[in-house]
Amino acid sequence: MTAIRRLRHLQRYREIALAFARNGFGYFVRELGLTRLIPHWRSVESQHHQPTRTTGERLRSFLQELGPTFVKMGQIASTRHDMFPPDIIEELQRLQDKVPPFPFEEVRRVVEEELGSPLDSVYRSFEPEPVAAASIGQVHRARLRSGEEVAVKVQRPGILKTVETDLDILRHLARMAEHRLQWARQYGASELVEELAASLGAELDYTHEGRSSERIAAHFEGRKDIRIPRIWWDLSSRRVLTMEFIPGIQLHDAAALEQAGFDRTEIAEAVCRVILEQVFLSGHFHADPHPGNVLILPAAEGKRTGPRSASAAEGGADDSDPRPRPVIGLLDFGMTGRLTPGMKEHFASLIIALRRQSTDGVIQAIEAMGLIPESADWQELRRDVDRLREKYYLISFADISLGEAVTDLFQVSYRHRIRMPADFMLLGKTLLTLEGVISSLDPDFSVVTVAEPFGKKLLLDRLKPARLAEAAAGYAAEYVDLLGELPSRLRSLGRFVARGKLPLELSVKDVDRMMKKLDRISGRLSFSIVLLSFSIIMAGLVVGSSIGRQPGLLSRFPVLEIGFTIAAVMFLYMLVSIFRSGRK
Repeated sequence: MTAIRRLRHLQRYREIALAFARNGFGYFVRELGLTRLIPHWRSVESQHHQPTRTTGERLRSFLQELGPTFVKMGQIASTRHDMFPPDIIEELQRLQDKVPPFPFEEVRRVVEEELGSPLDSVYRSFEPEPVAAASIGQVHRARLRSGEEVAVKVQRPGILKTVETDLDILRHLARMAEHRLQWARQYGASELVEELAASLGAELDYTHEGRSSERIAAHFEGRKDIRIPRIWWDLSSRRVLTMEFIPGIQLHDAAALEQAGFDRTEIAEAVCRVILEQVFLSGHFHADPHPGNVLILPAAEGKRTGPRSASAAEGGADDSDPRPRPVIGLLDFGMTGRLTPGMKEHFASLIIALRRQSTDGVIQAIEAMGLIPESADWQELRRDVDRLREKYYLISFADISLGEAVTDLFQVSYRHRIRMPADFMLLGKTLLTLEGVISSLDPDFSVVTVAEPFGKKLLLDRLKPARLAEAAAGYAAEYVDLLGELPSRLRSLGRFVARGKLPLELSVKDVDRMMKKLDRISGRLSFSIVLLSFSIIMAGLVVGSSIGRQPGLLSRFPVLEIGFTIAAVMFLYMLVSIFRSGRK
């Protein structure tokens, strides 16, 4: 590490320690031994004692004070309902990363460095004022030489070095916390930082966002009811992303939607179907469908053609309905999720179990994901799942709040320290955001009702002969591999036995039982040693009396007879105790 980098790290450590102190986390600075970085530590800590603010409020203030890296990591952490309590999650969800835009000259410099050409030679026009600005980058409207209107996303200068420095420090702090604090070890602080760092790293690489956009667009290829921006890869890089500019009405602009003549219920259904189709069918999904990332295209591009939607059919609308049909535009694919085929199957099993009100089924579905820790209290977990099942017992499927059900499941996972896969938590965040968006459009619309057909299709796909044959082939391959490994495993086991080093793992109950047996064995062993010692003494007396020339004091008493009697009683007692233990 160079001297300049060490100095930069030292200064940043001091800023972080001061931010902890200013927001009422001075005890954390003390526990990590960082007080030496702050002169007059005691006076600094006493000045910032804040008993009136909640922990969540202080944590949010701490993250905002430290800038882009910490704000972004806080936003990512807000999806981890399995690791943080609800009040902390609520505050983290309020984090905003809107910052003043950086100057146009900096924009020009970054674009020209990344594309290797002067800005004016690439774009016919480039608006100097951004249409949106955030901590990582900002978006400008431009027009290509060929005439297409585009949106150009440009990364903030120096943000990569800032993030790398902050992540180095966070990794070090996490290791220190795990070494000194029991709760940090329990939560796996280093693992959590690495997980959040990976998500943040993906957001810093605009090529990742472009590929995610194209993967999701490929699923909707040929569809006219959804628009996803096209990417110009020859004008894109890790720090610059040139994509199609899509004009439209933002979802939260109720007045504009009404003026354009859109049916809000139909919009709710269309948005819901677009997101759920990504989740249940393609597996790749937009994980941040908040109103700013969802557009409704102008009426001229969304004229009603083709078959009616379900909501239109129920409302009596037909193909001659003068209202425009909504065309959904999705923007900003910096945060996306992916459900593997296995994860989708586990999710389907979870849905089946919830529908059947099966406590065992819910627990088995969660366990199949490899989530439940060994230290979990299974009896208490079963009680919590039972309570969750009873809450939704006999409730109509259409009346279930998806957001509330997901929140309940997350609370159970947090209570029992059940670690969820990151993409599954992103799915939960997506569903929660989706229901909030839909409720703002039509409070009576049921997301669960739209989700049910997708869930049924997912379950039916599992029962298709081709899928069953594929699964059977997979199991067969696993068993063949297992049989192939069996001889080597048996040889390894034989070597362990021969060396007397057979590994043994015992549960607590097994240890208790084993300790009781060891106590009995040690007692009998001690008894045997006493009996043996007594026998040796008796033998010595017999030998001594036989070779002694003069009668001793003991010769006046029947010592031998008494000794033999005692030895016989002890021997019989040992036989009886061994016989009884063998029957237990």
